[in-house]
Amino acid sequence: MSAAALTTRPPDPALLAWLGQAGEPPTSADEPAWLAELRHDAAARAPDQGMPTQKSEGWRYTGLSALIEQGFKPQQKPISALQSEDLDKALIDGLETYRLVMVNGQFEPRLSQLDGLPTGVHIGGLAELIAQDPDRLAGQLGQIAGAGQHLFTSLNTANFADGLVMLLDEQVQLDRPVELLHLSIGLDEPSVAQPRHLVVLAAGAQAELIERYLSFDQAPYCNNAVVEIRLAERAQLHHYRLQQESPSAYHLSGLYLEQAAASRYRGINIGLGATWSRTDLVTRFLAEQADCGLQGLYLAGDRQLIDYHMDVQHQVPHCSSRENFKGILHGKGRAVFDGRVYVARDAQHTDAAMSNRNLILSPNAEVDTKPQLEIYADDVKCSHGTTVGQLEPEMLFYLRSRGISAPLAQRMLCLGFAGEIIDALGPEPLREQVTEAVGQRLEQSPL
Repeated sequence: MSAAALTTRPPDPALLAWLGQAGEPPTSADEPAWLAELRHDAAARAPDQGMPTQKSEGWRYTGLSALIEQGFKPQQKPISALQSEDLDKALIDGLETYRLVMVNGQFEPRLSQLDGLPTGVHIGGLAELIAQDPDRLAGQLGQIAGAGQHLFTSLNTANFADGLVMLLDEQVQLDRPVELLHLSIGLDEPSVAQPRHLVVLAAGAQAELIERYLSFDQAPYCNNAVVEIRLAERAQLHHYRLQQESPSAYHLSGLYLEQAAASRYRGINIGLGATWSRTDLVTRFLAEQADCGLQGLYLAGDRQLIDYHMDVQHQVPHCSSRENFKGILHGKGRAVFDGRVYVARDAQHTDAAMSNRNLILSPNAEVDTKPQLEIYADDVKCSHGTTVGQLEPEMLFYLRSRGISAPLAQRMLCLGFAGEIIDALGPEPLREQVTEAVGQRLEQSPL
């Protein structure tokens, strides 16, 4: 038996059902030929990729049985019941943005706010743009992610219905952030949404993007999202991603990033929700002097698994990357951090550092962490490290002795640990919202 057969098996019918009712991707007579071909190739590729098993290196600590057992099915009809007043509870006070709202994976223009975009900017729904200008995205959509890291990217490519398109011309600088708000509403049966997003910044363009995932009820559902980002020369993107879904949600997310010469990307990932979540972050440098920074904070409590995988590919010289992720685990929470920095033979003068630090609040919590360096060049500056620890009893005693309750003392110490990541969130209202969300979770977790 081959090694590939040991680490993958044919996809479960429950996963192939994500391709559509008959195991084929949805097609429309209005879709351009390039998109139909993209879908067809992905649908054909998915069974060959196989479903990862726990013998697969990248899935050793993340079983798929809980996801498969839900029997998620593709949503067939758009949600139209949500009204503008319903949106209020999802908005962050004081956060001024251009806003694109998706409900169960489909663009909802009634709830979005895209007025006043400057010249040289296109922000809108993917399905709408393809209908209006069928060949605008040919050669772009699907090219950055390619076959992806695993089966789930192919399932998304074959079956996505809608998503965000964000295109900036040369030297354009947005005056305020763009907010991509994913809202999920439970249906009569567990459903899967597969949004697809494309962000392309031309030379010298600059923008901030806030991507948020929220639930409107406790019904089970799954998001299987793919984000493709291409930064041209000297382009800069600050990208904040917040996953705050309900305890009944399942979350899959793949971000694929390509960076040209002297481009700069800053990504911050906050994982607080969902019962089961996995995020893949894949970066590829195309030319020299590109710089990528990836940071993250995750909280996992009872019945929660949060999994982050990174693959940073230094294929050219004189590029830099920094990865800094922190985790807080309580109850029976589980987390996985699997990060790889790859430095090719010709990628001399690479500067890369990866760090993962974890705080364990319960003896039943678990974290599996594996930062890796794979280096084939001989003139580089690279480092990696990981720590797993507990709150210092002396610090807790010091706070308690001054009349501070145990839950509040725990919150203060944990927020101090997490502050480095939270403080990097650009807009102040966003920082305040995340600080409050993290603080509430910590107060509710027992010491």
